[in-house]
Amino acid sequence: MRSFLVALLAVPALSLAAQAQTAPAASADETAVRAVLKQYQQAVEKLDTTGTDRLFAPKSQVFESGSAEGSYRHYANHHLGPELKEFSSFTYDNYKVSVQVDGPYAFATETYGYTIGLKPDPKAKAKAAPAPVERKGVATSVLRKNAAGQWQIVSSHNSARK
Repeated sequence: MRSFLVALLAVPALSLAAQAQTAPAASADETAVRAVLKQYQQAVEKLDTTGTDRLFAPKSQVFESGSAEGSYRHYANHHLGPELKEFSSFTYDNYKVSVQVDGPYAFATETYGYTIGLKPDPKAKAKAAPAPVERKGVATSVLRKNAAGQWQIVSSHNSARK
């Protein structure tokens, strides 16, 4: 009876081990798409958008929390860039990404938490920094492989909540 129970308990463990061995490895394209998303994430954490326009297609579209922001270049120059100048820090946590590659297109869904440290208001009498802003966010992106073989974001939509 004891050997039967041991054998019975071993079946699910063996099944999981077999599934892990047969799970497909990430393709080179999936790895490249993840790298593009990571580079963008790192730029935001550095509070510097320098060079990030190469991660986006020239005719990209950015949507943020219910607003159509236009191309990435417009978004970076008129929204994201000025906003980052008001931050003392920006950190992501609990980041997860799902990527599906389909020919020259890739579809990504990112979930994460983030914390924004704000600089003190230079006009305020008290120079203490405001409390950090903590949010949960989600982003969906469509990427396309360009003629040079580089993945670029064509469309990005993100939103956040407390």
